[in-house]
Amino acid sequence: MIYRSDTDVVRRLPAWVPDDAKHYLAHTEGGEAIRKLARLAGCHASTVLRQVRRIETLRDDPLVDGALKRLGKLQVQASETGRNKEFVTMKEPQRDEMTPDAAVLAREARRVLRRLCESGAVLAVAAEMDKAVVVRDTGEGGSTRTAVVESPIAQAMALKGWIACESPGRISRYRITAAGRTALSKLLAEQENKLRGFAEAQAGFGTSAEAEAAMEAADSDPLARRRHLMAESPLILLSRRRDRDGVLFLSDELVRAGERLREDFELAQMGPRLVQNWDAFLTAEAEPANRPDRLRGPEAARARFISALRELGPGLGDVALQCCCYLEGLEATEKRMGWAARSGKVVLRIALQRLRRFYEETNAQGGGLIG
Repeated sequence: MIYRSDTDVVRRLPAWVPDDAKHYLAHTEGGEAIRKLARLAGCHASTVLRQVRRIETLRDDPLVDGALKRLGKLQVQASETGRNKEFVTMKEPQRDEMTPDAAVLAREARRVLRRLCESGAVLAVAAEMDKAVVVRDTGEGGSTRTAVVESPIAQAMALKGWIACESPGRISRYRITAAGRTALSKLLAEQENKLRGFAEAQAGFGTSAEAEAAMEAADSDPLARRRHLMAESPLILLSRRRDRDGVLFLSDELVRAGERLREDFELAQMGPRLVQNWDAFLTAEAEPANRPDRLRGPEAARARFISALRELGPGLGDVALQCCCYLEGLEATEKRMGWAARSGKVVLRIALQRLRRFYEETNAQGGGLIG
């Protein structure tokens, strides 16, 4: 049994919620006085009042409004419990399962914000949809989908000011903000430090628990070591090159094939330990129970990814994996594979051509691998 204090009306909210949003919800949903909130926060009442007014002006933003509605339900529950001043059981009331915690938000933000750093990328949100998508302008009126985002994650990023809407409407478009780029740099640095700590533990006498925690962090974000991920991917850079006749080296269809492979790779959250052994996927027999059209979520993405690698085979699969998924430069891939200089781009184009044919065939068979 525990006794709840007045400050519990704010503590019930997830740790990632900004203080000004917490004060806004405590005041508007919990009915707490501005002066009381200021006293608990150790600041002047006018400061809390400005915070409340600022959040109120953001409610025209669909994602921010959705986040506040979702969190408002938690706030009401916390406020009612705090005002009752009764002894309650140690078991906490169930939190909305769709509301992400700090760890999930950090992991998903690393994946999504990287995509939004690419030139011409926006987060598109349609009204009444459970998911948002990141699309990138490919030029000449074309676009390609590069990531899928759950609504609670998109709402959290908007509430934190990492993305902002240019023009709310039936389909609202969001771009990454300066605060979002700063947050991404911080998230990548934190993840890199965890991986560095894991490497040091491997070399020294770190505990198995510490090593396992670091490895789990690496598995959840296999690209964390690459601080240059805020820049554009090698595939996008190569797609801008032209031959002597002025024809683009990679067509939009080939770029979309590579982006589709990368999307499944990221959705599957496949860590380095799994992917380093990917050649086993090429020789393993496919099991009917693992057909992609019978799976959902990360499992389906992993099955689609494995099927694509089996289709490419060694060599072509290596270059697609390194350049499309790990975002390794062509020169580094050529050295890794022992190829002649400037041959990597030709092999990559062949791999993308085969990927495109593979996706077209699976679409014709019912689209089980493409969802």
